Amino acid sequence: MGVRFEREGNDILVSPTEWQQPTGDLDCGNSGTTMRLLAGMIASRPLDVVMVGDASLSKRPMRRVAEPLNLMGAVVTGERPPLSVRGGSLKGIEYATPVASAQIKSAVLLAGLRAEGETWVSEPHPSRDHTERMLSALGVSLSQGPKGVGVHAATWDGFEIDVPGDISSAAFFMVAAALLPEARLEIVELSLNPTRTGILDVFRQCAIPVVAGVEREAMGEPVGACVVTSAEHLLPFEIDGELAPRLIDEIPVLAVLATQCSGVSRIRGARELRVKESDRIEVVATALRAMGAKVETFDDGLAIEGPTPLVGATIDAVGDHRIGMAFAIAGLIAQGETRITGAEAIATSFPDFEKTLHELSVI
Repeated sequence: MGVRFEREGNDILVSPTEWQQPTGDLDCGNSGTTMRLLAGMIASRPLDVVMVGDASLSKRPMRRVAEPLNLMGAVVTGERPPLSVRGGSLKGIEYATPVASAQIKSAVLLAGLRAEGETWVSEPHPSRDHTERMLSALGVSLSQGPKGVGVHAATWDGFEIDVPGDISSAAFFMVAAALLPEARLEIVELSLNPTRTGILDVFRQCAIPVVAGVEREAMGEPVGACVVTSAEHLLPFEIDGELAPRLIDEIPVLAVLATQCSGVSRIRGARELRVKESDRIEVVATALRAMGAKVETFDDGLAIEGPTPLVGATIDAVGDHRIGMAFAIAGLIAQGETRITGAEAIATSFPDFEKTLHELSVI
């Protein structure tokens, strides 16, 4: 779309550029975040764009972003990818999202930055707020109230951002540290955004020793360190309500943790897992049962009884990076060999996952 950027080591430098009509489709790969947020940014520009994705992304629902953007004046079509977006002049709306989703909220807010009037978004439960924090750090005036979060049209100057570590990626090693005997893991430069730290609440329910402290801010994001040590006796945990959106991506590996807790752990309010890169509720349940776990499924979650000694099995990651990583951790505590097919999907979000496991001396 004409945007110029260059790489210098681990840095990316982006030059201010007017967006232009692309000559072909935009390939979003496996990233629903890319497709949904980009839809909001394209919708406010005089562009006519088709976005496509891989086989997994092509199954994910897009009506949830198409609906509010159409209400604002764009023309967005596609229940599932390909997603067609014809943008233009937008008007602000008040929109209540049907589910707690930072992707929907961010798409609408990003569109609202170039819309006439106010744009408001409310949710049934608070979702992650990285977009709001970044916009506030850039000087954009955000409003908070009964109607949710609101924005006006805005511009900003160039900036620098130091991206902190992602707790959803750290979660796999955090669970490994909790489960393996005499383990201790310290993670530094980690985002401790409270809309993302639900895993710490679960650890505390389980009586897993965990200490986390904020040391600085990066573009409004609290950043600090987290230390996890192993626990000899794990209590069961409950996930529901507003806790679920704060750890939705961590649920596959938390389900592995649940197999080692004494009692029944229950995960509810997580219907969104049905429409991720895979139906994570069914895929997790099938894989855990293959390893000997006792699992009950619901429309919006699972119940897992423990503690259960896991046995090695062949697990199909079904093209889902978080399934692959979660069951790599399950394999660490299982008797016998665990083989994960489709493990190449892990590179979607964590290309160095296997290398990091080796560096931590856990395999």
